[in-house]
Amino acid sequence: MKLIERKLYLEKLIGVVGTPDIKVITGVRRSGKSKLLEAFKAYLEQSGTGCNIIHINFNLPEYDHLLTYKALYDYVNSLFIAGKDNFVLIDEVQMCKDFEKAINGLHASEKYDIYITGSNAFLLSSDLATLFTGRAFEINIFPFSFAEYSEYYEYPDKYEAFDRYMLEGGMAGSYLYRDPEAKYVYIADVFDTLIVRDIRQKYSIRNMPLMSRIVDYLMDNIANLSSARSIAKAITGQEDKVNHVTVNMYIQYLCNAFAFYRIRRYDVRGKKYLSSNDKYYLSDHSFRYAKLGTKNMDHGRMLENIVAIELLRRGYEVYVGVLYEKEIDFVAIKRNEKLYIQVADDISNPATFEREVSPLLEIKDAYPKMIIARTRHDEYQYEGVRIIDAADWLR
Repeated sequence: MKLIERKLYLEKLIGVVGTPDIKVITGVRRSGKSKLLEAFKAYLEQSGTGCNIIHINFNLPEYDHLLTYKALYDYVNSLFIAGKDNFVLIDEVQMCKDFEKAINGLHASEKYDIYITGSNAFLLSSDLATLFTGRAFEINIFPFSFAEYSEYYEYPDKYEAFDRYMLEGGMAGSYLYRDPEAKYVYIADVFDTLIVRDIRQKYSIRNMPLMSRIVDYLMDNIANLSSARSIAKAITGQEDKVNHVTVNMYIQYLCNAFAFYRIRRYDVRGKKYLSSNDKYYLSDHSFRYAKLGTKNMDHGRMLENIVAIELLRRGYEVYVGVLYEKEIDFVAIKRNEKLYIQVADDISNPATFEREVSPLLEIKDAYPKMIIARTRHDEYQYEGVRIIDAADWLR
């Protein structure tokens, strides 16, 4: 498979070399965590510092003898070299029983610079502070962006490339398959493994049919406002009543495993966060096509999904904007920066354009405002609002 250097994430890892944190690489299954760790190892090897690299990949049978925390701890210590910078790189760390004891012990010795990856269900963002007594620095990676997809395939026409990306998504493992159906079989299998093996194992879920119904509902309602109560009501059948508390719990499991991202609402005028109704976006839009098919593609909502994930990838806090009774697709915040964004597949119809631009024009502050659409034209401005083609904004 052709390898793309994921500079954004690699630079983040390089930027924390030598800090006392335990570096934890997280992200949805098959998003490239292992490849990133390998790229980081190659960087260290080529740095010319003569450092000592202890690399353990629990996907490989040769490390089966390290599947207890004491064996892992002793093995790493046996490879320590005094007088050198000692790096510990461990892939799929959760396969080692009580791995956190080994990691905490190695960290407490203050002899190692530690980097780990693992299954999402066992390295949850919310659990890192509890698992590790030292500070954990989390690097969350996403499936391939459109920019990375374009670099991989090298399409000469950016608009054609984006049309393909809309269909194929960012799960790079699927790029090895030429047949579109085979691609979706691979992607569906990744998603099913994520749910069946990781989430079910972590939380001992017994009612997997209910989990499947929730997944299907969320996928079919990407970019729609939803609540646990509304979802429970929608999926309640004639013979069973679904509890909204259980629905909320299952949704949280899905978000913990990076299958979906929850986006809250933000009152633009009152500058406050709203607790009722959220939107949910898939970590990669191709999961929806792989699971539900491509007959009802709804390009607008899929484009919105792509933009939401790209904003998260770029490090923004992302919210759904509310202004009076109008909705702004995204309010993106990063430190002192704020963006207001509307997303639409086609704004060539004047009525559609007016619907998208009017909420932005009602915002009275000076922060940038833009509409991202598939215009296939160069960027232009309308009364201070940037109108930009999706392919251009994503590159």
